[in-house]
Amino acid sequence: MTLAEKQPDITPEFSYHLLRNALNGYHKNLSQLDPNEYTQVHHKASKSYALESLVIASPEADGLVISEQQLDDSLAAVAERYASRDEFLSDLESNGLDEEGLRKALYRELMFDSVMQRVAARSAEVNELDVHLFYEMHHERFQTPETRVASHVLITINPDYPENTREAALERMRQVSDKLAGRGNRFEEFAKRYSECPSAMEGGKLGEVSRGQLYERLDTILFKLEEGGISDIVESELGFHILYCEKIKSARSVPLSKAAPRIREVLQERQRRNCQKSWLQSLQKIENA
Repeated sequence: MTLAEKQPDITPEFSYHLLRNALNGYHKNLSQLDPNEYTQVHHKASKSYALESLVIASPEADGLVISEQQLDDSLAAVAERYASRDEFLSDLESNGLDEEGLRKALYRELMFDSVMQRVAARSAEVNELDVHLFYEMHHERFQTPETRVASHVLITINPDYPENTREAALERMRQVSDKLAGRGNRFEEFAKRYSECPSAMEGGKLGEVSRGQLYERLDTILFKLEEGGISDIVESELGFHILYCEKIKSARSVPLSKAAPRIREVLQERQRRNCQKSWLQSLQKIENA
């Protein structure tokens, strides 16, 4: 027995809200919900359906047209999630829907979205002063932190292997350090030859590293090195390392000229959401008056 047969008073449009809330809240179809979950889903669906009904009945919906092509595209987008048309129709049926019912539900959804877009279009345009003030008040968002282009040689500690006991690993790393003798131009060669890290294949490269990405001890040592500097032997949870700071990229600020387009986008979207929220609140007040 389908959902529609169990609860004949539920319209396909409301079934769609039930299904959408079940998927969003529990990642389940309606038939998979337990009684408590269904109660919660029904409560949320009642609210979302009532809000949708209020919006599409508002004066702001006057003159809006949803084309057959829009509906066809929306319906096709849902159907494409299924392996076959039979699976699609079967899943609709198990959730109290059929293709025509889904089409009606999608029409309401598209109308709702169109009304909300029309309302959002009323929002005030963000001006240059708004952008400048946001930039000045949120400087920390436009800072690029210092980074280091780094490489390492690693010899691991593993007591299960005689050559990788702590004492043996440390002695091997001392030999590597002595041979390397602080020569950065040979670091890649040494990493390929001696390192036990997968990065050895690429000359020990760790890439561009910011603070906090490495083990704490490695992080501390790396960010004390000068450009071109090679560290003494450093121990971490993995074993023993020698670090090479190939390049230092200093902290810098993103200039307003580069940050402005993104700031404007963020502020405009905020204006749009606030405009929509305010309009919905006024609509609900009228409804409840």
